[in-house]
Amino acid sequence: MNYRYKIALIFLIGFFIDCINIFMSAVALPSISSTLQVSSSSVAWVANAYILGLTLIIPVSTWLAGRFGSREILTASMLVFTGSVWMCGLADSFHELVIWRFVQGIGGGLLIPVGQALTFNLFQGEQRAKISTLVMAVALIAPAISPTVGGIIVDSSSWRWVFYSNIPFSLIAAGLSWFWIRESRPTSLARPDILGLLLVSAALGSLLMGMSLYGGDYPAIEAIACVAAGLMFVALYLLHYRRKRDAIIDLSLLKSKKLSTSIFIYYAIPGVFTGVNLMSIFFLQNTLHFSARLTGMFMILYATGAFIAMLTCGRVYNKIGARRLFTLGMLIHSAGIATLMLVAAPTDIGVIVIAYSLMGIGGGIGANTAQTTSLMDFKGSETHKASVIWNINRQMSFSVGAALFLMIYNLLLKQFDSTPAYHATFAIAALVGLFPLFQMSQLNPPKECHEQQPG
Repeated sequence: MNYRYKIALIFLIGFFIDCINIFMSAVALPSISSTLQVSSSSVAWVANAYILGLTLIIPVSTWLAGRFGSREILTASMLVFTGSVWMCGLADSFHELVIWRFVQGIGGGLLIPVGQALTFNLFQGEQRAKISTLVMAVALIAPAISPTVGGIIVDSSSWRWVFYSNIPFSLIAAGLSWFWIRESRPTSLARPDILGLLLVSAALGSLLMGMSLYGGDYPAIEAIACVAAGLMFVALYLLHYRRKRDAIIDLSLLKSKKLSTSIFIYYAIPGVFTGVNLMSIFFLQNTLHFSARLTGMFMILYATGAFIAMLTCGRVYNKIGARRLFTLGMLIHSAGIATLMLVAAPTDIGVIVIAYSLMGIGGGIGANTAQTTSLMDFKGSETHKASVIWNINRQMSFSVGAALFLMIYNLLLKQFDSTPAYHATFAIAALVGLFPLFQMSQLNPPKECHEQQPG
């Protein structure tokens, strides 16, 4: 195996670990909620804390890699990850679990952007689309197997083993990082933008807290205060960005229509799906009384549909272009979400099969196209900066999607019974997933946009 494929393998293992932490832990949330006696809106912080840890460390991950070496940082990240998932499994209280999930996010957040930047700089031109396809293949395999495995673990043992099961993969990634990576350190490094990092983290944390509180049994004033604080931190970062030469997130890169549109798509498809899937898990387990194992198995249908879509996109991307693929993906994905509105009884398994299959096909088209399109305008050091933005966006979309639709469901639950509230939430999600249709005109025509990518 040559060097660039060794680096790609390290990145793909890390990416796989990140994906299974989202989907495997999700299927365990009803069990965690019951065991630790917390509400559905509060238990979402098992995911949110992980995202916040990622968000805190991702912007400085490339600086740390430059300062201490990619080999050392990636190895350390996986060792931190290993220790924290072990502590997650040992957690005796909800707050303890949330704290260790935050630490786990810090460990994972070091590997993803550094590994992606190293990999994408080794695969240029037409090879970029091929490595993107490998990335999306991992993004499909993880959702296909991890919820089912997680469901089996929850049904037969305990949700704690959902966390313990990560340990072999993170130790393998640590070992390969130490023995395979040989990147030289730059001779000079700019100091990291710590103030910018704190502002970005505070903004995300406040906004997520606001959505969680507004959907739960808390006074509305507390939620409004958190959202207002989040918006204030956003405004402060914009002021800081204008004054700081090397701000932690280079917003000028968003002038790339390929990157900005891909970001919007990621909120509308994978982000929305994360929220919809979380609501579906609670609906199927708590309302229709499905087992965790059966609930997790529906993700196999999603992954199968997404795999078919991924193979198709890999063949037609350069001929059709991102705009048409994005549009098709959104329409099919939202149709699948809308189909969940027809599920009302345990016997409606056929409807669930159709829904998850459609969401998989639409999600595969949208996510694969976004992954391929997002970094096409960048090379060299700009790839690192764009990778930071892309990975923060990717993680934030998952967390925002989950928090948003939990909030919407809990608000609807005050007016409707459980099943109608779930159905209304699915309807709103289907509409939200179509919002980027209004932005498609900003993308260049297919031939002009992708002529550099031969089929």
